[in-house]
Amino acid sequence: MKTFNKLALAAAVSLVGASAMAEGLFAPNLTYRTGPFASTGIPLMDGQKDYMTMLNERDGGVGGVMIDFEECETGYSTEKGVECYERTKANAIVTQPWSTGITLQVLPKTNTDMIPILAPGYGFSPMANGKVFQWAFNPPVSYWDGASMIVQHIAGGDMSSLNGKTIALLHLDHPFGKEPIPVLEAMAEAYGFTLELVPVGLKEMQNQSAQWLQIRRMRPDNVIMWGWGAMNASAIAEAVKTKYPMDQFIGVWWAGHDADLKQVGEAGTGYKSISWSFPMPDAPMMADLKAHVLDKGLSSTEDPNSVFYQRGLVMSMFLAEGIAAAQGEFGTGEINAEQLRWGLENLNITDERLAELGMTGMVPPFSTSCSNHTGHSGAWMLEWDGEKFVKASDLLMSDAEFIAPLEEAKSAEYAEANAPWPMNEACE
Repeated sequence: MKTFNKLALAAAVSLVGASAMAEGLFAPNLTYRTGPFASTGIPLMDGQKDYMTMLNERDGGVGGVMIDFEECETGYSTEKGVECYERTKANAIVTQPWSTGITLQVLPKTNTDMIPILAPGYGFSPMANGKVFQWAFNPPVSYWDGASMIVQHIAGGDMSSLNGKTIALLHLDHPFGKEPIPVLEAMAEAYGFTLELVPVGLKEMQNQSAQWLQIRRMRPDNVIMWGWGAMNASAIAEAVKTKYPMDQFIGVWWAGHDADLKQVGEAGTGYKSISWSFPMPDAPMMADLKAHVLDKGLSSTEDPNSVFYQRGLVMSMFLAEGIAAAQGEFGTGEINAEQLRWGLENLNITDERLAELGMTGMVPPFSTSCSNHTGHSGAWMLEWDGEKFVKASDLLMSDAEFIAPLEEAKSAEYAEANAPWPMNEACE
């Protein structure tokens, strides 16, 4: 089934001559296919790359303009990430940092360089406030959204049931792992549960015996895992070894990697991970991907049906839709970074649009605006059934009334600490 982006097609038709001479749009991706996080980074980045390859092969790019999706390897090193940003920024229409630490370092630079950050489902949660963070986007949900949805799921819809309970946060001792702490602390105070922080250092990721001894002694009602890479696989193995109840163990969306659970098989049954994407092997888009990429030997993926690979496809769809929206608005295929910023501010991923893309069910619908750079789409709870992840909930939504004041306060605090900080005063 061949699908077309209507906005991109309109832009291409109106600029046939210009499109025919197009050199391409440079959309670099700051990847990590090496290092301690490679096992989880590779399938995601394979998915991202393959979606853009499919558009180039099937449609001649977006709006008749080919996408140059060059990778710059960071190894998840913040220092290397900043080097990659500086090396690629001159001609880039976007930067994709692929690390909360790198995102925080390049965030101030993008105001001067006028390059949008696209960080789907990661980065600094207050980036949702587009009035303050004009150049940063983290659709479709933020880490604070994720923490809110996980706690609500634990509560079973009755937040008063949390009173007196203990929830442990097993987290990477890194900017990414610390992201949910502000909202979890606020929720603990509001709903009367005890939050215990259990950090895992970068050098401890594969040896967490001390952390799991601590968890065993505290006997928490639930463990939330904010981990990545080798940390997750080790944590799941330790949980099984110490006989922690797997149905009380819930990970963020980066802790829902098929391979990590396959290592323990049936012993991991009941483990859950919140997820804003869901693999759909029979989706029409997957048939196009097979015909134009997989069957042509243009992909290096080992499992095109995995959660992370298909999440990578969804992430690149966000970028392609932003490009198409900008092309339609500005009447040119060769958009620049500032025009893409407008496109990312006007994403409208409806059920109808997902059907046109052949991606129904792969991500919840959402939209962005000048003030809302996240979209707050909601997510599903996935559960390991011993062989694969299956949906274990209807679509969950974060508590917007609880999170919005925190976003407002923390974004204002960031702007004050980095003054003078430009605001989008025209944004209502």
